[in-house]
Amino acid sequence: MNITHLKYAVEVSRTGSISQAAENLYMSQPNLSKAIREFETSLGFSIFKRNSKGIEPTEKGQEFLNYARGIIAQIDEIEMLYSGENTPKEKFNISVPRASYISYAFTKFVNKLAPESEIELKFNETNSISAVNNICDEDYSLGIIRCQTKNNEFYFRLLKDKGMSYKMLFEFEYRLLLSKDSRFAQYDVVPANVLSEGIEIVHGDLKVPFLSNKEVITDSVKPTKKKIYVYERGSQFDLLRNVDNTYMWVSPMPEDTLKNYGLIQKNSTAQRNKYNDILVYEKNHRFSDNETSFLHELDNVKKEISRII
Repeated sequence: MNITHLKYAVEVSRTGSISQAAENLYMSQPNLSKAIREFETSLGFSIFKRNSKGIEPTEKGQEFLNYARGIIAQIDEIEMLYSGENTPKEKFNISVPRASYISYAFTKFVNKLAPESEIELKFNETNSISAVNNICDEDYSLGIIRCQTKNNEFYFRLLKDKGMSYKMLFEFEYRLLLSKDSRFAQYDVVPANVLSEGIEIVHGDLKVPFLSNKEVITDSVKPTKKKIYVYERGSQFDLLRNVDNTYMWVSPMPEDTLKNYGLIQKNSTAQRNKYNDILVYEKNHRFSDNETSFLHELDNVKKEISRII
């Protein structure tokens, strides 16, 4: 066994394709296929199985790949530490839902990094399924997924099948996000029937495997006939501030973020479902100092917003 074989196997798993992995590794497909077969023979078990959709890890192969990714990451870190460079490099990567309280914690974490350090950070706002896949198939160490509490068991089974661990972070009810000048702002608790006159802003790439997109979007609240689909948070803030009668369902937000954008949050009779944000990571993952620091900032922000909801 050598590090090259480990890298070959991890790349095949990441791409789900021998041909694509060979292209990425700048080698021929027959040579990569031969190397993977010889590696499997030396290990005494199959890392991958072939099916009509391509190639995917076996159950034992997935467990092996989890360790392989950790080994490669540690070797990369050793090479960086002892490459003769004197400047430390701060590394961190995570996939998260589009939640302002999480991005707020991330800014606090970044501000505490050593100013003399090189920085290589990845903060990927995406849906829950992509967050899981980024850990399994890409170079992401952590993810935060969001689901309705009633769907927890599905996600727990999914994580178990993927060989991943999890930790509950935050349980909450969605709140209405509005411009402070919105006509809905007059209500202490916004009635559900009033919202039917407004325009709902929705994140357009939600994915839950056992629900259609329509069911995902309308499952939590009474459907409206006017919607605007967005794919990043900057657009939602511009729309809320500048388009009359717009609103959005979001997790509780820090006061600083609301003030910066001239927004407020309200409760509504239309929303009573509970949601969970869940930290996910590979089994046997060892949390780095940066990961621990970010989670500490996240816990502080969660406590801050919990005092005001």
